[in-house]
Amino acid sequence: MKFLRAIRNIFEIPDLRKRVLFTLGLLAVFRLGAHIPTPGINPDALEELFRQYAGTWLGLIDIFSGGNFRRLSIFALGIMPYITASIILQLMTVVWPYLERLQKEGELGRRKITQYTRYLTVFLAAFQSLMIGVTLMSQPGDVQLVTNPGAGFLLMTVLTLTTGTIFIMWLGEQISDRGIGNGMSLLIFAGIVVGLPRALAEVYETRYKTGEWQLLHLLLLGLMMLVVVGVIIYVESAQRRIPVQYAKRVVGRRMMGGAMTYLPVRVNTGGVIPVIFASSVLTFPQTLGAAIPRDSFIYPYMRQVSEALFWGEPLYTALYVVGILFFCYFYVSIIFNPDEVADNMRKWGGFVPGIRPGRHTSEYINGILTRLTFVGGVYLALVSIIPEWMIAGIRLHHLPAWLGGQFIDAHFPRWLLEGLGVNFYFGGTSLLIVVGVAMDTVKQIEAQLTMRHYEGFTTRGRIRGRRV
Repeated sequence: MKFLRAIRNIFEIPDLRKRVLFTLGLLAVFRLGAHIPTPGINPDALEELFRQYAGTWLGLIDIFSGGNFRRLSIFALGIMPYITASIILQLMTVVWPYLERLQKEGELGRRKITQYTRYLTVFLAAFQSLMIGVTLMSQPGDVQLVTNPGAGFLLMTVLTLTTGTIFIMWLGEQISDRGIGNGMSLLIFAGIVVGLPRALAEVYETRYKTGEWQLLHLLLLGLMMLVVVGVIIYVESAQRRIPVQYAKRVVGRRMMGGAMTYLPVRVNTGGVIPVIFASSVLTFPQTLGAAIPRDSFIYPYMRQVSEALFWGEPLYTALYVVGILFFCYFYVSIIFNPDEVADNMRKWGGFVPGIRPGRHTSEYINGILTRLTFVGGVYLALVSIIPEWMIAGIRLHHLPAWLGGQFIDAHFPRWLLEGLGVNFYFGGTSLLIVVGVAMDTVKQIEAQLTMRHYEGFTTRGRIRGRRV
């Protein structure tokens, strides 16, 4: 069988075998840390809190932390602070000339930006862990979440969760440098894949065994997941190939050029990064609102904002779609420069047939990139929103009466408005991350095998991975 031969080939190459085993070892360390709890927490009360807030923004944070937030382990923050820090630094690159110069300095400048990202990650992790500690102590209920509340608990929580985040950041960087695949993405991937069996068991216990769902409902849920996975694979592999002709020229006594090649532009150039960025930005107001004391004068206002931005609410969905489209264009503008591509083509004697070199070529490539980025953004929004609408509902009945909220509430079915209530792991965001990271990792392994003249996973062509 071809797949088994490819696996055998991986372990026949010493360097590739070391990289794969090193990656698996660090992922095992990451999963081991998920079972070390933060001191001073009542685990039973915490589990009850997550049951009450099932299908909310807490579930999204739990996904990015690899299931650690639910147990409030030492890795509870996951890589969310690192993602947020990356967003801030990339946004500041546009408005701060110093960071823009660093980005153009090549490897040395990128290392400097990475160092700033680490510092900002530590600050954000300390701030978020402090907010988590305050939130846990302020939660009402008969059973306290914190066994010994006070300054000592806050200090211990900040030290534990911040150190855990720094260690996860180090794990991700080590996987990227010495392992195989993108380290940060693989950590999220591992958390989602490990949580899938638990999510399936929860659906079976709470839906099927209680009689609320029939076998047909389970089959429809599985079919929806397969359809989404198929769409993701198809679009992630799609690309627009721009023809490039190289003029003939004489170098010494040899005739060079004259060949026709293609400049591949992917439909979804940004990968899953716009979805992660948009999700991270929208969880920040709710995280901040949950940490504000209930006796504070701004608590009622923050509560209204948090409720309006609750996961699945119409305002949240609208901002989520806008955020995905914005970060698609923003990320593509960072990693793809049409002026630079057109200039390099001109230097090497290349041109697009029918398009004049230089500025006209740059405008032509930019026009294609703009249209493809819009299509990719719409695709990401649909893949993220439609499955999650099925999970949490469209909730249009929460709109004001003058926008038709009462009419929708009276005439639309409840399952459409309130969803099926299954776990976050079946949402489009989870499937997008899992499929995207798997394709990228397999692509890198395929490249290593092909480079050493070994047979890979595919018979014809190559797996088209992409950035995640």
